[in-house]
Amino acid sequence: MSMKSKKIYGKDCLTRKVLAAFFASSLCCAPVFAAESDVADEVTDNAVNDLGATVVTAERIPTERMDTPANVTVITAKEIAANHYATVGEAVEHVNGVTVTRMGGQQQEFVMLNGDTRVLILVDGERVNNDQGSVFGRASADLRMIPSMKNIRRIEIVKGGGSALYGSDAVGGVINIITKKGVKNETTVDLSTGSWKTHSLELTNQGTDGNYSWFVTGAMTNGGNFDYNYKGTGYKMDSSDYRNRSFSLRLDGKIDDRSSAHIYYGHRSVNAAQYSTTGASSSSRGKLTEVFNNVSGSYRFKEGTTAPGFLRVFSNYKTATDGTKFDTHLWGVDYQNGWQLDANNVLIAGAEWHKSDSSNNASGYNGRKITNKALYVQDTMKLGKLSFVPGVRIDHHSMFGTHWTPKTALNYRPDEATQFYASWGRVFKAPTADDLYTYSVNTSMWGTFITEGNPSLQPETGWTATVGVNHKFNDKTSMGLSYFQSELKDAIAWPQISLNRWKATNINREKRRGIELSFQQRLDDAWSYDLAYSYIRTEKDTGAGAGYVWENGNSQPNGYRIGLHYVKGPWKANVLGRIGSGLDETRYVNDNYAIWDFNVSYDIKENLTTYFRINNFTDEEYYTRAASYGSYYPGTGRFYQIGLTCSF
Repeated sequence: MSMKSKKIYGKDCLTRKVLAAFFASSLCCAPVFAAESDVADEVTDNAVNDLGATVVTAERIPTERMDTPANVTVITAKEIAANHYATVGEAVEHVNGVTVTRMGGQQQEFVMLNGDTRVLILVDGERVNNDQGSVFGRASADLRMIPSMKNIRRIEIVKGGGSALYGSDAVGGVINIITKKGVKNETTVDLSTGSWKTHSLELTNQGTDGNYSWFVTGAMTNGGNFDYNYKGTGYKMDSSDYRNRSFSLRLDGKIDDRSSAHIYYGHRSVNAAQYSTTGASSSSRGKLTEVFNNVSGSYRFKEGTTAPGFLRVFSNYKTATDGTKFDTHLWGVDYQNGWQLDANNVLIAGAEWHKSDSSNNASGYNGRKITNKALYVQDTMKLGKLSFVPGVRIDHHSMFGTHWTPKTALNYRPDEATQFYASWGRVFKAPTADDLYTYSVNTSMWGTFITEGNPSLQPETGWTATVGVNHKFNDKTSMGLSYFQSELKDAIAWPQISLNRWKATNINREKRRGIELSFQQRLDDAWSYDLAYSYIRTEKDTGAGAGYVWENGNSQPNGYRIGLHYVKGPWKANVLGRIGSGLDETRYVNDNYAIWDFNVSYDIKENLTTYFRINNFTDEEYYTRAASYGSYYPGTGRFYQIGLTCSF
């Protein structure tokens, strides 16, 4: 342990004793109980507004959505296929309270939940965030690292702090991308072409053989320079072309009725131009090349019961070149066990060991190693119509010592159609390697700009709270209402400390609060719609008597979501609206935007489907990232795509 951790957090012997006690108790008790199932692969394709869906992310065990004390949204494979989403970012940005910022020639996607970029991204429950943060806020996971949408069974979005169970990066919430298991022998080909010389070919193959199954995807996507709208006039964005390649493989083997083995490998490579614009004129910022290689192996036990168990080892590697090379490697071991103590009491406990190794040639640091060890325990107790869920996590960071992050949650169901929930938890977010060690000098037509990290940074700590209600009026109509609030001490920001110089700094406090309201209704067997509104406010106390400053760094302080859906016979059609208002015009050019997408598909026969979609069909001018150095990063203009999907 470093001198800093000894000085602030005490000795390491307590952590070692707790680790030893935990493993001793789990090894002794594990054979006595029987408990997990690959619930993510066995649940039905519930609609996104189905409050009866089973979810696994919020409590790390399978629970009915109405029994889960959290703000949870589910996007199913059925919904992904119906809307022909090309990326995870496209899918999640249509969820209430979620925004996605695109960078790197539109080839990087960073998500905000509740206006916060500190979001944990999981694939089958495995952490894929790395220790090199992006230049966009506190995010450290690019959604574009996910190789394919074709192998996603469901996406679970949990808004609100999840540090007690998931640790660092889960301040704003958690997104768990659950992949498909092979269930039949089938090959699928998806061919598409569209605006800006965009062409895509994607192949998938799945199958089973006795106790084994596989699901494989491979894709090639090319795109040319895109168009954007500026003050009513369309322009071509210079050097915004890209070439993407991806591959994924999932293998599953059944060991017995209660256990199985699982292997996953995901690869994606990106070669894209970067750009910026001052309005009518655009400029290239050089090429961005990225390679992601993520691999994991899991042993899953106690399947098909209420208390999951698994042992996972994983290795995630990312390398990128943006004028200079930087890379990061995260590997680790995760373990979780669970016990059904009685009919109304489920206990889970787990341990994690994660180590990252990061280098950034532009900033002059190499081989910066950061290790985090963690224990967590949670008890779900049902007391009649009330559920009480206490839990605690202990993180021991190699640079910042030991942190305890407790949580507590309540869920009350006065009847089968109504849910009231509340949760409160402490949070902990350690600085990334880039936060600590970055030092870059960039020269452009506007001058020389210096960005530097700060080795003296302290971790961000604080709390989050959420309260909400969900209600089903009948089988066709439901609604939800939630309120959240969070407060971080020593929040990390990158203020301008002098002319053309920015430095990572701990500010006094950062506060967020907001509300969400959603309503869904099925009108008949063919038509349904959904409406949603969210309000998010961020305040920062920068210290030195400045007081709290309202920050409009969110691309939708007032956000609206509108969806109209039609399904009848071989036809499917969707109209999707994303509206934002209350933006700072000095940073986003416009104070509001309204983006409308449309898609339609027709099943020519059982295994042959053609589809057509238009994104931003009003050709709206909008900006996905606030102004930086006097330049802007516009969203794409009107985009057409036509495609054909064939299975055999």
